[in-house]
Amino acid sequence: MPTADVRILMGSDSDLEHLQDGVAILKEFGVTHEVRVLSAHRTPKELASYLEKADREGAKIFIGAAGGAAHLAGVIAAHTTKPVLAVPIPSALNGLDSLLAMVQMPAGVPVATFAIGKPGAANAALFAVQILAQSDDRLAKALASHRTEMAKKVAAKDQALQKKLQS
Repeated sequence: MPTADVRILMGSDSDLEHLQDGVAILKEFGVTHEVRVLSAHRTPKELASYLEKADREGAKIFIGAAGGAAHLAGVIAAHTTKPVLAVPIPSALNGLDSLLAMVQMPAGVPVATFAIGKPGAANAALFAVQILAQSDDRLAKALASHRTEMAKKVAAKDQALQKKLQS
């Protein structure tokens, strides 16, 4: 079985509902991935061990999703030089607390942070596909096709709206 190129880590299993669209996107593009629950605070040794193993196995991108203190993506970035994409999960302040925690990484330990919740998870997955497409022609073509299909759907919605407004 091939190693998972994208590793999605979440701080709690309750975060999965916010990550489903991102997981679906990776599946749609045929990107190998793995989804795990590993906490920066409750299982720090297990997280560090997992990250070391994932690097050895050839993982290419990590997506870290967490709410509240939201340290998971930052801890991942501290343990790898691979790209880390952060997805803030809605929490006490509707995810604003998570977002602010994630975007305040110290210089030298970068984490790319996306929107809160489901839109962020979808965009993080698409961004992971874009990164992988830099060296994968199949993915590059699939991304171009995806963009074309999105444009067609918007054009169809516009056309339907214009018809409705003219009635």
